[in-house]
Amino acid sequence: MIFTEPRFLVFFLLVYGVYWALRANGPRKLWLLLASATFYCAWDWRFLGLLLFSAGLDYFVALGFERTTTPRARRGLLFLSLALNLGFLGFFKYYNFFVESGTGFLRWLGVPATAPTLAILLPIGISFYTFHTLSYTIDVYRKKFEPIRRLTDFMLFVTFFPAMVAGPIVRAAQFLPQLAEKRLFARVDVRACLTLFLIGFVKKGLVSDHIAPVIEPLFADPGAYSAASTWIGLCLYHVQIYCDFSGYSDMALATAGLLGYSLPKNFDFPFFAQSIGEFWQRWHISLSTWFRDYFYFALGGSKGSSVQGILLGSLTMMVVGLWHGAGWQYVGFGVLMSGSIIVSRSWAMLVSEGSFARRAMSFLGTPLMWWFLFWNWILFRSTGWEQGWTMQRIFFFLEDGGTKQLEPAWLALVAAFFVVHYAFYRGWFRRLAAVNDWIYSASVGAAAALVLAFMATETKAFIYFQF
Repeated sequence: MIFTEPRFLVFFLLVYGVYWALRANGPRKLWLLLASATFYCAWDWRFLGLLLFSAGLDYFVALGFERTTTPRARRGLLFLSLALNLGFLGFFKYYNFFVESGTGFLRWLGVPATAPTLAILLPIGISFYTFHTLSYTIDVYRKKFEPIRRLTDFMLFVTFFPAMVAGPIVRAAQFLPQLAEKRLFARVDVRACLTLFLIGFVKKGLVSDHIAPVIEPLFADPGAYSAASTWIGLCLYHVQIYCDFSGYSDMALATAGLLGYSLPKNFDFPFFAQSIGEFWQRWHISLSTWFRDYFYFALGGSKGSSVQGILLGSLTMMVVGLWHGAGWQYVGFGVLMSGSIIVSRSWAMLVSEGSFARRAMSFLGTPLMWWFLFWNWILFRSTGWEQGWTMQRIFFFLEDGGTKQLEPAWLALVAAFFVVHYAFYRGWFRRLAAVNDWIYSASVGAAAALVLAFMATETKAFIYFQF
């Protein structure tokens, strides 16, 4: 059930109407829990048991921390949670990857080796809800958060449907305290939520889904396209992946807001960053901060020397790359990102403030970051090493691989996107918030009609659903 599908709109209107019709907080939360379970079952009911088991495990492990006082027992409970949750994630997401990589390496050494692979279906949202529950368990273990008593509240935290499938990655401290307070309709900024949902809908239905069928053949067979078309395709993918993922996040925040709940911001105009390091502070913020707090800091990244911090930061980025998918192209994506962070941090340490080089980078930083992102998107989007390597050659050496062309007119869409994106970045649309309700309603209605008239006829799954 995708946010841009008519059935989701029907589903949400039903959830919304019943939710606010209920007066007490308890029945409202139970209704949301039932709705979230239904939403997940609409994808694949067979994995609901795995989701509930993972959530139940961490609920009882957190209570166990409170009932035992010995450090060894507490570490044992934490290990149990990490082993089972990461074990499930590793099996469903990485089993075939590691088996095929291991046997391939042995055969390369001359050792005849075979191992069975499995036809495994990846449970939707497992990379996200696993991190939801683990952050709770680790925070309780570190005594930063008190274990919650009410099982249904914890289950709602894990399964809350706006954020369950593709984030943002919500931490217990960000969500559970909201469940203790009754939501008041008078506090809901309906206008802001509807506007945010419409913006996300436009990004997904009007931009991302129109770009997808244009660039899919290019990435499937890059050798058949000219160098100019490859660059046009990379520009389009640059726009598509942002509109697809940030569009989902916008709609997730909007639907949660209409129910009276707030979710963490996941994007902060990342394409206007001046370095890859700053880009990751603005892109998929909930993921980058999760790895910072629960991986990088846990390994001592903030306590050692600058060199140690750089190396651990690079390791973190490689793991972030692997989190995105089971393939060596994602490892390569992480390696490239980690290399860029080493260069960025080394530059910051070696070049003094106020120097000509620093002033020059204030103008050149963003274009250079875009160029580097284009290079990274090749690995991120490629279906394998062969396609990725072909596109790399075309990208760097401008080799014309074939005669197929992408229409240069598509660059007008890219230009229009960045003009509108820059306008939002500069806050030029804020004055629209002050218009009266009649003008606002007419504007939203006209925008919605325009979107429905021109949105893609084929609804595509969100890109990050596969992760």
